[in-house]
Amino acid sequence: MTAAAAVPPAAIAYEDDCIRKFTIATVFWGVVGFLVGVIIALQLAFPVLNLDLPWTTFGRLRPVHTSAVIFAFGGNALFATSLYCVQRTCRARLFGGSGMGSFLFWGFQLVIVMAASGYVLGITQSKEYAEPEWYVDLWLTVVWVGYLIAFAGTIMKRKEPHIYVANWFFLAFILTIAVLHLGNNVSVPVSLFGTKSYIIWAGVQDAMTQWWYGHNAVGFFLTAGFLGMMYYFIPKQAERPVYSYRLSIVHFWTLIFLYIWAGPHHLHYTALPDWAQTLGMVFSIMLWMPSWGGMINGIMTLSGAWDKLRTDPILRFMVASVAFYGMSTFEGPMMSIKAVNSLSHYTDWTIGHVHSGALGWVAFVTFGCVYYLVPRLWNRPRLYSLRFVTYHFWVATIGIVLYITAMWISGIMQGLMWRAYDSYGFLQYSFIETVEAMHPYYVIRASGGILFLLGALIMVYNLIKTIKGDIRTETAFEQPVGAAAMRAGE
Repeated sequence: MTAAAAVPPAAIAYEDDCIRKFTIATVFWGVVGFLVGVIIALQLAFPVLNLDLPWTTFGRLRPVHTSAVIFAFGGNALFATSLYCVQRTCRARLFGGSGMGSFLFWGFQLVIVMAASGYVLGITQSKEYAEPEWYVDLWLTVVWVGYLIAFAGTIMKRKEPHIYVANWFFLAFILTIAVLHLGNNVSVPVSLFGTKSYIIWAGVQDAMTQWWYGHNAVGFFLTAGFLGMMYYFIPKQAERPVYSYRLSIVHFWTLIFLYIWAGPHHLHYTALPDWAQTLGMVFSIMLWMPSWGGMINGIMTLSGAWDKLRTDPILRFMVASVAFYGMSTFEGPMMSIKAVNSLSHYTDWTIGHVHSGALGWVAFVTFGCVYYLVPRLWNRPRLYSLRFVTYHFWVATIGIVLYITAMWISGIMQGLMWRAYDSYGFLQYSFIETVEAMHPYYVIRASGGILFLLGALIMVYNLIKTIKGDIRTETAFEQPVGAAAMRAGE
């Protein structure tokens, strides 16, 4: 008998208290991020909503929105799911126990609060996705080292000899984000207790370093980490094995090798050397292969269980997220091609692309995982209402479609208006005319965001009722969590 077989799963007391906290924080910061996103979307359509106050202007609230959605909502989701997954696939309690779990949770929440308060007060590095100043960066480094120790330590003391593929994705995300964070935020503070610093990189080197960081924050924070979620939670929810474990390993190694080179496609037609721009474009195009390999692997995991999509709205969230992942990872490489980029760059098309990934892929797979986790973490037979999950799915999906189609249309129109010339060789449209043309699409975008926020509020109500132990009678929807899974701590 192997060591793994000698330890029954029920004998392991998993550290789930911090996971419950991270799950609640995921939902809380998600609502905050979506709400601020709606506010700034409305500000673009109706600038009077800036309120003529420095703290409520678009320029200060926009990084609050992006950081809240990416790092607060997405980050807490990654902490919750990775720490849940690594314990169960390794059959080992979290390294460091409850003390480490509490440090990670409260330390990361402090990072979020310090960063957001700085944005509102105008304290920022002005670097995309890396706005926090040096004092926040230092504290985040401490927390992130603790995260790496906890995750890697749990793997090191595992009782299961095999390391499941989801843990490879989670570990790659943790390690690479650490390297990116340190490299992009090397700065010199103006004074010991000051809130201003200067990055040591300058000019095109700073731009290259920033987008090496910026695109790989997408590649490893918003892709590799969430692929770890896909590889664990879709098979669990579908009650099917991963379609191809061999493909998942090929997906992992090709993705992490290719992604790290793709950042220069953000700097087409700039001072960056042409060879570096072309390198970024070529590697971006090659990313189609591993990205779609992973998408196929996730969707084909439902082989023999397609009928569950009719009755299981949680699985519907997860599978729809993989479809959005496939769509956005087709669109991104296409937009990296120089001829396409000459039209799309600086337009709302880029905004539509980012949100098809952020809302469709990241948020949807997170919603599915949260719906999976809550009954198990609070030992409930099932969610309060699966019908409400269905309502959430359709309201959010309609919101996404409104949002991204409005941005696609307005973005392409923007690009065409900017490059239109009259018969005398002058620009055909003034800049203010292009801004005026965007107004109806900004209203549509804000409407889509409101629907997405409404869906999240439906989720909040559903989860609160679930945690309280309430059960809504829904004969056609009743799908209790399996007794065997509950006994195993799943």
